[in-house]
Amino acid sequence: MPFAALRGYYELIRERECIVQPKRELTEEEALALSGKLSRVQRRTMVRITYYDGDAYATSCGMVSDIDVASRTITVVRTRIRFDDILDIRNGEGIED
Repeated sequence: MPFAALRGYYELIRERECIVQPKRELTEEEALALSGKLSRVQRRTMVRITYYDGDAYATSCGMVSDIDVASRTITVVRTRIRFDDILDIRNGEGIED
């Protein structure tokens, strides 16, 4: 087992490497298309969601475990994503609907 003199150092370095991106606003057409895709998503289906996580865009792939319309969130595996943060959503095979 390697000796780590500075605990947490490498995690801190990885956090600093992240490039901060501004959140992109969708056009009306993009928002309408995204809304249509989101309305067809069901629980226990595989999806790939590109979303804004506060600093940059991230992608989450996996099975939809929950869709909460009241709080406007979708949960992919254990990642809860707000509807307003979603940039793109695709089915598990990567084919757009």
